[in-house]
Amino acid sequence: MEQGRPHGTGVRPGIAVPAQATSSARGEHTHDASEYDYGRAARPARRVPQRYSVRGQVLDALRKALVSGELVPGEVYSGPALGERFGVSATPVREAMQQLALEGAVEVVPNRGFRVTSRTPRDVAELAEVRALLEVPALLRMARTVPAGRWCELRPLAETAAVVAAGGDRAAYAEADRAFHRALFALGGNQQLVLVADELHRRAQWAAPRERGEGLVADAAEHLRLLDALAARDLAAVEALAARHCGVRP
Repeated sequence: MEQGRPHGTGVRPGIAVPAQATSSARGEHTHDASEYDYGRAARPARRVPQRYSVRGQVLDALRKALVSGELVPGEVYSGPALGERFGVSATPVREAMQQLALEGAVEVVPNRGFRVTSRTPRDVAELAEVRALLEVPALLRMARTVPAGRWCELRPLAETAAVVAAGGDRAAYAEADRAFHRALFALGGNQQLVLVADELHRRAQWAAPRERGEGLVADAAEHLRLLDALAARDLAAVEALAARHCGVRP
C-alpha cells in the first residue's frame, strides 16, 4: 500500500489544482515580483511568484476535500502521495498541510505525513457553544442597530446558498454558507468579528456530520428565516435561530 493512501479511500482524482498552477511551478524557490536586475536597464518586474499561488490552490483543494469527506477522518496522508494526485511536488502540499495543522484540521504524524482530525460529539458541541457565545450576542446587537433595509441586501446570498444546497454539493455549499455569514457580520462593522467568526465557522464545517442533501437544504433555509427575524427586530426569534444555526440544541 502506498504510504499516505488508505485502503479504498484517499483523495479522488477529481480533486485537482487548476492547470495554470501546475504548468511551471512545483514548489521551487522564486524571487519576489518586485525584484529587478540592476545590471540591465529598465528590466520589467517579474511576475508574482508561482510557489505561493500553488500553495494557496492546494490549500483550497484540501479544504474542499475535508468538507466533502474525501479526506477521511483518522486516515494518514503523505505529502508525496497527495502531490502526485494534484500534479505538484510534495513541497506545496506539506506547506498547505502545515497550515491545516495550525487550524486544527489535521495533525502531524512524524515520518508518515498528516492525519485528518477525528472530531468527537463533544468536540462538535464545544465548537457550537463557542460559536453561539460569539455570534448570538453580536446578532442581537446588530438587530437593534442595523437598519431593517440592510438585511434585504443579503437575501441574494441566502438564496444562492439555498440553490447550492439543493444541489447536494457539500463543498460548494460550505463556500456559499460562509460567504453569507461573512456578509452578515460585516454589516456590524467589526472586521475582527468577521475574521474570528469565519474561522470558527470553517472549523465547524470540518467537524460537522456528513449531512444528507435535506440537511443542507434545512440549514440554508435558516438563513432566510434569520434575515426575516433581523429585519423585524424580533429578538427572541433572532436568538433562537442564531443559536440553532450555530449547532446548539435545546
